[in-house]
Amino acid sequence: MSERFQFNRMEVAGSLGDLGTLLPMLIGMILINGMDPIGLLVVIGLYYVASGLYFGVTVPVQPMKVIGAYAIATGLPAQQIFASGIWMAGLLFLIGVTGLIDVIGRAVPKAVIRGVQLSTGTLLMAEGTRFILGRSKFQLMGGAAEPYLDLQRIGGIPIGILLGILAGGIVMRFMNDRRFPAGLLVVVGGAVVGLLLGTHEGLAELELGIHLPRWLPFGWPAYADWMTALFVLALPQLPMTVGNAVVADADLSKEYFGQRSHRVTYRALTISMAIANLASAVLGGMPLCHGAGGLAAHYRFGARTAGSNLFIGAVFILLGLLLGFHALAVIYLLPMAILGVMLLFAGSQLALTVIDLNARKDLFVAFMILGITLAANLAVGFVIGTALAYALKSDRLDI
Repeated sequence: MSERFQFNRMEVAGSLGDLGTLLPMLIGMILINGMDPIGLLVVIGLYYVASGLYFGVTVPVQPMKVIGAYAIATGLPAQQIFASGIWMAGLLFLIGVTGLIDVIGRAVPKAVIRGVQLSTGTLLMAEGTRFILGRSKFQLMGGAAEPYLDLQRIGGIPIGILLGILAGGIVMRFMNDRRFPAGLLVVVGGAVVGLLLGTHEGLAELELGIHLPRWLPFGWPAYADWMTALFVLALPQLPMTVGNAVVADADLSKEYFGQRSHRVTYRALTISMAIANLASAVLGGMPLCHGAGGLAAHYRFGARTAGSNLFIGAVFILLGLLLGFHALAVIYLLPMAILGVMLLFAGSQLALTVIDLNARKDLFVAFMILGITLAANLAVGFVIGTALAYALKSDRLDI
């Protein structure tokens, strides 16, 4: 039991490591797409807890980024997001139960896996930098680099940059310190900054109560919503989910935890996401997945057991059940620059997995996937990278 579940400062710090990915998209989908905050928070919490209990190691829970980013950017209605979750649940269940995901997983070369991890890590670092500079889509929509801080500049320097430099220094100084874990220090420190310098939006309305998720809060989508969700959201998301949330995630889990991750298989991850997306859809939540980037974030900041899952899962469940919509007031306390620093270091951890590639052709495939991902998206990079890796097995082709 102690090997599977530990509860200490490092596990708590590690459990917070992926907030930089989760919170901005969560806030955006509530404010822009009209998603139900209670359903979102409770389902995320339950998925964290259930994943930890089943897999027995640290397992990430993340929003499906293709669906989430497109939905926020275009303001899609909640009914279409609901439909995309049902589509993803069905598609993942199909490839999981039939064992097709095992065939796909075995067919993906190591160079492609490393390319997906490198690309995901680079995207995380880029987004983290944008958070610090105040240039992310969320901040641009909010009209300020730090939408929930009263103070925007100190001596003419944007406060986000100053917070980013300070938090980055703290992370590098305390990254491996078990007494004062870096993740815990920057999150608690960020919350203190929010209390002292924040707008305190919604804090005055905080009131404890019991807020239960509603069943099908958005009703049943129309035919047009189903078709849009399939072709615009679900099908573009599926290759990225297979590449990053299944194949790359399982590979990274084995690298981090060895034999302890024996339950983290392609099929188990796929069916896990299918069940989670069905539950999330009917309770008003957003499409969810696992992901190599989230695992790298949790691990980099100290998580080593499923105890981290139980802790962060309980936090999300309690926020949703006890505070309901007003839980956002607590989330607003964390400056965007703090989330950016966490993304920056988590991304670097994931990108560095590429260092075990030695062959020139393998490195070429990994960096081609990175380039294609930056120009298009990770799903395209994954598909083209796989084809390229197989083509380069021929002696007639060289680079």
